[in-house]
Amino acid sequence: MQNLNKYLITLAVITIVNGYVSTKFIKANKEVYHNHYQNLAAENKKLSDRLSKFYQHGIKVDVTMYQPDKIQCDDTPDITADGTRIRINEASNYKFVALSRNLLKRWGGPFDYGDFILLKGTEEKDGVYQVRDTMNPKWVNVVDILESKGVNPYKFENCDIFKLEWTEENV
Repeated sequence: MQNLNKYLITLAVITIVNGYVSTKFIKANKEVYHNHYQNLAAENKKLSDRLSKFYQHGIKVDVTMYQPDKIQCDDTPDITADGTRIRINEASNYKFVALSRNLLKRWGGPFDYGDFILLKGTEEKDGVYQVRDTMNPKWVNVVDILESKGVNPYKFENCDIFKLEWTEENV
C-alpha cells in the first residue's frame, strides 16, 4: 500500500512539474508562434487570391464522353456520384458531367457537385453543364460529358472550363 502511495505522489509531482514547465514554455514562445501563424495566414490568403484569379480565366482540360453502363461506370450506372438518379435512355438530355478528381473540391479542386460549369473549345459541345459525377482516379484535368447510348465517342483537347457563380440573387 505504501508503494502505491509513493507511485501516486511521484506521478502527481511529475504531472505538476510537467504542467508548470509546459505553461512557462508556451507563455515564453506565444508571440513567436503567433507571429508565425499570422505570416502563414497572410501567405495563404495571397496564394488563395492568386488561385482565384487563375480560376476566373479557366482551366485547360480535355473533354470526353461517357455512357451510363456498367462497363464505363459501376454496378449502378443510373446513379451519379452525388446520388442523383437518372434515366439511362435520356442521359444526353441532362447536361451532366463527371470531373477528374483533381478538379473536385473534396480532392482540393475548385468544383463541387451541383456546380454549373461552362465548357468552351469543344465545337458543338460548348455550353453549360452541371457537375454530378466523378471520374476514375487515373484521369487528370478531364471533363466527361454524360451521353445516351448510341452517341459516337468524341474527344476535344485543350478546352477551357469555367465555374459559373450562379446564386438566387443573380438568376
